[in-house]
Order: sequence, then C-alpha cells, then structure tokens
Amino acid sequence: MQITSISYLLFAAAVLLGYFLLPKKVRWMYLLASSLFFYLMAGVEYLGFLVLTVLSTYVGGRLMERNLSKQERYLAENKDSLSREEKKACKNRIKIKNRLILAAILVLNFGILGACKLGNDYSLWMLGLPFGISFYMFQSMGYLVDIYRGTDKAERNFFKLALFASYFPQLIQGPISKHSVLAPQLTAGKGFDGKAFSFGIQRMLWGFFKKLVIADRIAAAVVILRGPEYTGVGFFLLTLFYAVQIYADFTGGIDMVIGLSQALGITLPENFVRPYFSKNIAEYWRRWHISLGEWMKSYIFYPISVSSPMLKLSKAARTKLGNFGKRLPVYAASVATWAVTGIWHGLTPNFLLWGMMNCFVIVVSEELNPLYEKFHNRLGFKEKKWYGGFEILRMFLLMNLIRVVDWFPDVGQYFSRMGSLFTTFNFHVLWDGTLMKLGLTALDYGILAFGIATMFSVSLFEETKGSIRERLYTRPVLRYALFVALLLIVLLMGSYGIGYDAGNFIYNRF
Repeated sequence: MQITSISYLLFAAAVLLGYFLLPKKVRWMYLLASSLFFYLMAGVEYLGFLVLTVLSTYVGGRLMERNLSKQERYLAENKDSLSREEKKACKNRIKIKNRLILAAILVLNFGILGACKLGNDYSLWMLGLPFGISFYMFQSMGYLVDIYRGTDKAERNFFKLALFASYFPQLIQGPISKHSVLAPQLTAGKGFDGKAFSFGIQRMLWGFFKKLVIADRIAAAVVILRGPEYTGVGFFLLTLFYAVQIYADFTGGIDMVIGLSQALGITLPENFVRPYFSKNIAEYWRRWHISLGEWMKSYIFYPISVSSPMLKLSKAARTKLGNFGKRLPVYAASVATWAVTGIWHGLTPNFLLWGMMNCFVIVVSEELNPLYEKFHNRLGFKEKKWYGGFEILRMFLLMNLIRVVDWFPDVGQYFSRMGSLFTTFNFHVLWDGTLMKLGLTALDYGILAFGIATMFSVSLFEETKGSIRERLYTRPVLRYALFVALLLIVLLMGSYGIGYDAGNFIYNRF
C-alpha cells in the first residue's frame, strides 16, 4: 500500500474516523492494529524482522532496567555499611552487565540491517530490504541506548513498544523519534482538535502537491540525464533537476507523514526546515533530514568523541599540534559519523564517498573559518544584503554536486562527469532541442515551472514571515479557497503516467 495511492487515502480516512470514534483508552490498540495491517500490506515475509526487533528491544530494555533497579535497592539497603569503593564497584558491575546486553542487541539488529542492505545492494541473498527497517531499527536502538544511559524508562507493555516501533506513518521515511517524546502521545488518545485536524489535512495535501506535481514529473528527466552522453551542461542540469526532485520527494513525503499525525493529535519532529536557504554546510545539515542527523550526533558522534581513546588522542595531539590537535578528536568522530551515515544510505562506494565529501567540506570549513571572518570583516561583505543571497546560492550549488553522487555507484564515472563541467562547454543543449528529449513535454515544463515557483514562494514566505497556515487560519474564506485550488491542481496536474508508481519515494531505497 503506497502512501500516495487511493487505497492509502481510504486507509488513512478509516484510521482517522475509527480513532476518534473509539474510547480514548483503546485508541492506541487501534493504532497498533492499523500499523500492523499497513505493514502486512508491504509483505507478510517482512513481519518477522519487525517482531524480532521489537522483541529483542523489549527484553533488552527490561533486563537493563531490572539490573538498575536491583542496584538501587542494594545500595539503598546497604548505604551505611558499604564503602565508597564498594558502591563504585557495584555500579561498575551493573554497568558492565548492561553494556553487554546493549552490545548483544545492537549487534543482532544492526547485523540484520547490514545483511539486508548488503543483499539489497549486491543481490548476495534473497533477503531484499524489509519495509521500513532502517527507520524502525534506528528508532528502537536509540530507545535502548537511552535506557542504558538512564535518560528513558523501559516500556513494560510489549504491545505499546510495538506501536512505538511500527507506527505506520513513519515507516517509509521517518522522521526518527525518541521514545520519551513519541510513545506518550501514541498512547494518550487525545480528543479531536479541529485546528490540528485542519492543519494536518492541509499539510498532507501540500505534500501530495510536492510529490505528484513536481517530484514525480521531473523524475523522468533525472533518469535520462544520468546517461553517459550528458556531460558538461547536461551534467549540471542533472544536479539541478535532482535537487528539485529529491527536495520535493523527501519533504513531500514528510509533509504527508507529519500531516496525518497532526490530524490524529500526534506531533512528530520536523525533518526538513527549508535547507536550501542555508548559508553554510553546518546550517544545511541542521535543516536537512534533521532527525537522522540528531540520531547520528547522539548515538555515534558524541559517544566516539568522549570515549577514552579520543580523550587520550586529544591530550597527546594538543601538546604536539596546538589548537588543531585539540580539534582532532572531534574531526575523527566526524569521519566515523559520516562514514556510518553514508553506509546507512547504501553499501555501494558512492554513498561512502558522499559521506566523506560532506565530512571533508565541514572540516575544511571549520579550519578556514578564522580566515573567512577576517576576509568578511575587512571587506564588509556580511553587511551587504546581496552577500547573503550569494552564500545561499554557493551552498545550493555545492550540495547539488555532492548530492548527485547518489546516482553513480561507479565513483569513477561520477568524477569523470564532474570533470566535464570544466572541459565541456556545450551550452547549446539549452536551446537545440535536447531539453525536449528528456521525457518532458512543453506542458510538463510549464507545470514544473509553476510548481517550483509555488514551492519556492511558500518556502520564502515561511522563512521570512513564519507559518503560512497560521496566517491563513484567521481568514477562513481564503483558506478554503486555496485548499480547493490546491486539491484541483494536484488532481489535474499530478504526474500519473503509464506504469506510474505513486509511492516509490526515494528514501524507500535506504
């Protein structure tokens, strides 16, 4: 069941209707049943992977919390008779036990994820890539680490934990949520909120607009532009077209997910906050796929950067390399984090290269930041309005060049095409009819121009003036008129070609 299909819309409508008709105390059970039904529609053979993750996470969380409870009772009962060293030894024993439990479950689950991704990328086994496995596994393993750290409590109800892992709107492309934030909302059974419901439906429709009118229309041109004959300006067009496609695809899907949840009274974290308005790469990654970045920062970057080997490296490097040595452990942790992020996207070399290129730009930017500041202060560029636009354009073009490596498992071909930007000046492809050979008609280009202009205008409004839905809420006539107009645009201008797969989101590959 694809989330842009008619069957999904009927399913979502049934979920919304049933959810608010049922008593509050059983609504979470209804959500769980709906989520499992949705998951089964993707393939019964994948259910075992989900059950194994939930079961291992549940058992591991309960065992670790039981060990911590025993420790607290023992220390409380013997607080007067135990020395400081004995108390410390007790805590260390429990910490080691819990670390072994955590390690065993992480190895089990990430081992399964790695095997499935390997099978998906290289066809070594008939495993394929189970539906939603990357997202529900990252979410579940984050919950387990939080229990180990003592920042979350283990869920005692197995089925409530199953709902947290399998909540159906998130399964396709996130966002990745924390158990302490999402789980209470899933089981609260909030009453109907007219404003939240209205905002949710509006956001879902906006997501359909970005996905069907823009992303799926321009997808045909992206596929053709990958061909080896498209070098120089042709390759540059690929970077631009793919930037439009991936943004409209990712954010459109997230809008549908967050919108449906909002209609249910459930608040999910924002995953994209207008990243193409970023002025540097650090800002970009605070705006793009935010929940994945936060997960990597919390569970990969920070543990590595404060580990004993990194602290020793920091101490040794500081004495020999000065300020750079002080930053070296942070950079080492960054390399590891970006390597994991690249591998998460895929086990082919291009994704590892993608991660390393992002890491390289971040590290170099950090090292050159003092020079940038001197340059800006001397010339006064920061005070010029046009310079902010230049920074945004520079970052947009740079990220386009890095991002397009997604399409080139053969990294040699990627660098060859990249090099053609500086050797092949075939500007004639812009007017010699080449654009009409990319699977798009003149009407398609017109619709795309309209769609992109609309998407940009809304983004610019929200970047400078805040939520457009809040502004429209006090103007019901205008709000409903725009809603109907957007619905008609989606119905009339959506891409529904022969063989069209409305739910084939880009993140399904990850």
